[in-house]
Amino acid sequence: MRKAWSIAAALALVGGPALAADPTGNWLVKDQTAVIRIAPCADALCGTIAWTSQPGLDENNPDPGKRDRPIVGTQIIVGMKPAGGNRWDGEIYNPENGKTYTSRMWLKSDDMIRVEGCVLGFLCGGQDWTRTTAPAAAPPQRPAPGKK
Repeated sequence: MRKAWSIAAALALVGGPALAADPTGNWLVKDQTAVIRIAPCADALCGTIAWTSQPGLDENNPDPGKRDRPIVGTQIIVGMKPAGGNRWDGEIYNPENGKTYTSRMWLKSDDMIRVEGCVLGFLCGGQDWTRTTAPAAAPPQRPAPGKK
């Protein structure tokens, strides 16, 4: 019986192709009102608003000097570092209320990422974002089923 468990464990480790853990690219938020571009920044990943259906200013920023900057180009995913598997931990800035939260994100598939923000480290809420091929200046398009 012990030998069977050892074989099963070994097969589980090498049995299937690993998900290419690459969250970089353009992601369409759940309500389809924005595209967030995730890219490397220093030794982490960061995400910037690349497109929004509601352009405006970062008027809720706690730093008065940043309240007149355009919302497009604002970094909202900050310092996401690998936390094992397909997960990254860092912070997320919410321009709707000007607050920054502890955050985590993980790939659910090649074309879907879960992004969560947490208060007190355990009260978390989030969204699933879909990978998009839209350029930053154009309205986003979801990839055709089975296509990237």
